[in-house]
Amino acid sequence: MPNLPTTLPAWLALLESRHAETVINMGLDRVLAVKERLHLSFSCPVIMVAGTNGKGSTCAMLESVLMRAGYKVGLYIKPHFLDFNERARINGELASDEVLVAAFNAVEAVRGDTPLTYFEFTTLAIMHLLAGAGMDVAILEVGLGGRLDAVNIVDADVAIVTSVDIDHTDYLGDTREAIGFEKAGIFRAGKTAICSDPVPPQSLIDHAEAIGADLWLMGRDFNYSGDKQQWNYGGRSQRRNSLAYPSLRGANQILNAAAVLAALEALKMELPVGAQEVRTGLVTVELPGRFQVLPGRPTVILDVAHNPHAASALNQNLGNMGFHPYTYAVFGSMHDKDIDGVIAAMSEHVDHWCLANLPSPRAASASELAAKVQIVQAEKAERTINIFDDPAAAYANAISRAGENDRIVVFGSFLTVAGVMAARKSAFH
Repeated sequence: MPNLPTTLPAWLALLESRHAETVINMGLDRVLAVKERLHLSFSCPVIMVAGTNGKGSTCAMLESVLMRAGYKVGLYIKPHFLDFNERARINGELASDEVLVAAFNAVEAVRGDTPLTYFEFTTLAIMHLLAGAGMDVAILEVGLGGRLDAVNIVDADVAIVTSVDIDHTDYLGDTREAIGFEKAGIFRAGKTAICSDPVPPQSLIDHAEAIGADLWLMGRDFNYSGDKQQWNYGGRSQRRNSLAYPSLRGANQILNAAAVLAALEALKMELPVGAQEVRTGLVTVELPGRFQVLPGRPTVILDVAHNPHAASALNQNLGNMGFHPYTYAVFGSMHDKDIDGVIAAMSEHVDHWCLANLPSPRAASASELAAKVQIVQAEKAERTINIFDDPAAAYANAISRAGENDRIVVFGSFLTVAGVMAARKSAFH
């Protein structure tokens, strides 16, 4: 074998250079072949989470509650903001460079001449790492879709689909029915399949029934009720009352939390969890970049809303925040997103647009975004539109102009939010 990289940054650089040459070949044959050679299997329950929006929040709540209950929890979540290590967590701690390098070496040792994309290679490596780490439970977030996603090479004991909306149409189709079928691909015969979308596509229901999965639907098999102070969960055989709302802010988080409790109900024999652990786990959960309101003034909100479904949830959350004279938006997006739909969903609250170029060949240019804002938001009299080379410059401009009672919302691609996080981090040091 040629000399392999010895550091994590060198490994990631190698995988990125290889990835450029590997055509994305939809299908699991290559990943399955390498999985067999790795002898990859989990000896603990596996919870898999797919969906258009809400996957990360659902995974984070599961991790928080299960850790409060004293379990050793392995989590694979993506993408990352600042460090690749964020994708692999063992008991709430980021995996070290050393264990990740060892996992990459293990995949490379058996890969032979099978080409793998960056995502496939890193998914195999992190699952290998978690499978060998003596976990009580593994939580795996699906990347894109479900049926053909590299994560789907393992069989989940509980599979959750959070929401089904239009995104990644190049790969998944352009209707909720087509996308629902792709997401339902993570369901397994005889295993629990949970959908927390209040209006699930018929294709998802049909697929679950066709394969003989045990389908739990929001409103039929589990539900929630609540007032301003607290909420209650009701499942097939379990009720949980007087729960605090999750610390993750936003209207959809209660749907995600209900799915989490349904998953725990389905696993109550293998992983019993008490009422107090549920309460504490929901109150203490943290997840960067999901309607994350930073302390200080002006108010700064970070949110990775990058499709119309997520943007309308963000818009609703902004509407619930109370009065701010002006709202500044720092926004950057990938080219293949429904950018018009995202801008339209946000136009109600945004007065000043600070549009950023992003460091990716897939990104839309700031000037393209400006042209779209101009069309969608023509009627706002006091509106301004400015374009910047990167998210850090866009954010610096917003900070320099915003009054202390105003707010700045940083949203769109993960790269937009990551760029601002990195800029804030270096400003503190």
